[in-house]
Amino acid sequence: MTAFSFERVAIIGFGLIGSSLGRALRSHGLVREIVACDASEEARADIAELGLADRITADPADAVAGADLVIICTPVGSYSALGTAIAPHLAPGAIVTDVGSVKQSVIRDLGPTIPKHAHFVPGHPIAGTEKSGPRHGFGELFEGRWAVLTPLPDSDRAAIDKVAALWHAIGSEVVEMDAQHHDKVLAITSHLPHLIAYTIVGTAVDLEESLQSEVVKFSAGGFRDFTRIAASDPTFWRDVFLNNREAVLEMLQRLTEDLAALQRAIRRGEGDFLYERFARAREIRRGVIEAKQA
Repeated sequence: MTAFSFERVAIIGFGLIGSSLGRALRSHGLVREIVACDASEEARADIAELGLADRITADPADAVAGADLVIICTPVGSYSALGTAIAPHLAPGAIVTDVGSVKQSVIRDLGPTIPKHAHFVPGHPIAGTEKSGPRHGFGELFEGRWAVLTPLPDSDRAAIDKVAALWHAIGSEVVEMDAQHHDKVLAITSHLPHLIAYTIVGTAVDLEESLQSEVVKFSAGGFRDFTRIAASDPTFWRDVFLNNREAVLEMLQRLTEDLAALQRAIRRGEGDFLYERFARAREIRRGVIEAKQA
């Protein structure tokens, strides 16, 4: 992509992902003007203090006016209302994309609101941290990570290519995928691990007070990792589980069956079974490291 591939980019939802995108677009010289839109007064104050945007607004309709690219970075539960609000104000030829972790519901809720004179390219960068807000964003967040695009059959090819080129330009690997397949993959790689983390930390919270204080005091690496994951934005994850319920419930059922098998092996002292399961899991970790996704 050449410098200023986009004249005006409107980023709606300027949290960790949105602010990281803004930083990356600016540092790579991909946009002339960034318009930041966020409903939070505190977030807008932080954006202004940090100088992350050329213009700041709380009104999505105002944000998208005249933009040639609109990136939606709010929780997926907001997409339907947000699409309705911005649709009359989208410029001819504008590209609307997003970063939502669930894609079938995004296509269902946002797709019908996009007018025919604009282009809709659903997307999902597989990157993030447990922190939220514009102060925690950083432009290198997407380097070496995957960005998944789930275009519709009638999506404009030039628009898809332009969104893909943007992600490539800020360091991501790009892949196109069917939305249903994406949601199943993310259910096991992202959504279920977060559900488990919330559950384990919730179990610790519900322990009697004496045990709870010791759990915090003597937290080993495993529990610390679960608390880090469970520190993620609760609104974001509530919307993910409500909007990807079928895939999450399918993977949760598989996990329940596997846990029952492990429980039985521990009760019966079946060491070979446990060793085989743990060895398989170890190989997966090695594969993650080799893929440079650790």
